[in-house]
Amino acid sequence: MVSNMPISRSVVVSSTPAAVVDVFRQIAPNLQVNNFTEDDIFAVHLAIEEAFINAIKHGNKLESSKAVKIDYSVESDKVEICITDEGEGFDPEVIPDPRYGDNLYKPAGRGMLLMRSFMDVVEYNKQGNSVRMIRYREKRRPSKSAARIGT
Repeated sequence: MVSNMPISRSVVVSSTPAAVVDVFRQIAPNLQVNNFTEDDIFAVHLAIEEAFINAIKHGNKLESSKAVKIDYSVESDKVEICITDEGEGFDPEVIPDPRYGDNLYKPAGRGMLLMRSFMDVVEYNKQGNSVRMIRYREKRRPSKSAARIGT
């Protein structure tokens, strides 16, 4: 059974690794109700974890007093997640591709690579402290995007 009602929520959580578990527990049932496959659910879970860890580690500098805002929407054909931290931001274009040269031996950029691999759209705001990710349920995938969003 596919739900005809989009589910949209916004949650603010503490900047601790365990907080992402509860957030995904809120999202997962909505994916199941909308007939997302186990592969889709795994992909979304991994992308959320990577984006969230980046937000608390690199954005909020592991300061538990800072928060992470997660906006998500699950519709019958797509899931959209936006994760925003309280950090200064960064330029995603300067993060080296971890698949080449000396970068093979460095951990930097691996989370972003996974996010781009598992989601159909990955966009950062101009400041670089917010990432928007979309995964479509149907396999008619639009071209991958690593663009910046306008805010």
